[in-house]
Amino acid sequence: MWRGKTVMKDEEKVEVLNAFFASIFSSKTSCSLGTQPPELEDRDGEQNEAPIIQGEMLHHLDTHKSMGPDGIHPRVPRELPELVTKPLSIIYQQSWITREVPADWRLANVMLIHKKGQKEDVGNYRPVSLTSVPGKVMEQIILSVIMQHVQDKQAIRPSEPGSQILFD
Repeated sequence: MWRGKTVMKDEEKVEVLNAFFASIFSSKTSCSLGTQPPELEDRDGEQNEAPIIQGEMLHHLDTHKSMGPDGIHPRVPRELPELVTKPLSIIYQQSWITREVPADWRLANVMLIHKKGQKEDVGNYRPVSLTSVPGKVMEQIILSVIMQHVQDKQAIRPSEPGSQILFD
């Protein structure tokens, strides 16, 4: 139900859901669309090499999660790390060098999950993006590189509020 109107056709449901979520989305961002990311600098002699994927990272994939639009289920890399580690490493290294994420990894399937209340009320749903499993693995690699850098450079002191998450 949207604005007191009940819709029946799938196309109408899509339009109603789109209108609802667009109405609550804020397009305000901290950077303008034309802003370029800062250039990476090698300030202290560190190597800016692409990280290499380890089979151990794939072992921690949750096989109960859904696959993204690329159709790769988490079970595939988890159960066949010896087959996917090398090709994924090549893709990750190329992405690191070019600073571009593969287009397929920027896509998502959006599913609506009912929170609570009446199922007819669109406000009782939350959207969940199902993204590429290899893309999520790459995000974890980048996160681990950033976390290691922050810890190595002591960029955030353990005494700072909220930093416990980083040092656990």
